[in-house]
Amino acid sequence: MREAAQHCRGCDLWKNATQAVFGEGKPGAEVMLVGEQPGDQEDLQGRPFVGPAGKLLDRALEAAGIDRDDVYVTNVVKHFKWEPRGKRRIHKKPSAMEIAACRPWFDEEVRVVKPSVIVCMGATAAQALLGRNFKVTQERGKVISREGIRFVATVHPSSILRAPDDQTRHAEMAHFIEDLRVVAGQISGHRKAA
Repeated sequence: MREAAQHCRGCDLWKNATQAVFGEGKPGAEVMLVGEQPGDQEDLQGRPFVGPAGKLLDRALEAAGIDRDDVYVTNVVKHFKWEPRGKRRIHKKPSAMEIAACRPWFDEEVRVVKPSVIVCMGATAAQALLGRNFKVTQERGKVISREGIRFVATVHPSSILRAPDDQTRHAEMAHFIEDLRVVAGQISGHRKAA
């Protein structure tokens, strides 16, 4: 699938991206972490969550007691959508059509990985998977069961990086870790039931 995704022409995002960035992680992972789309570093390296938001995610997972080696990380959109700002490539939100064009790739990842918990990080991922009216601000950290999979929505780590000051950033990080502890509780609960 990873190789096939490199030839995807379901929308026009491939034209300005370096490559498709497919998910990666433990085969059969209980937890799948899902973001919006690859960022600049992810597009260049071809791996999800390796840039600044990925480093913050790694710290939060560790604080919540989740080993990144035990999860699968991916995005609902596989190509980086961006606009130039000087010499930098700045993230641009994908459209509903672009998200829909990538949905078969994501659905296939879920089919192969078979996670018991999917963590939707950010509004784009949550609305793509839980409905366009879903509000992360109202439902974050809650366990929602659908079709045999438990979902937990939270903020995207990049939103923490964009916090206006250190105090807000620290509070948002603590809240993010608490959301991930809910996920950790779902994993241990799942293991006890098995």
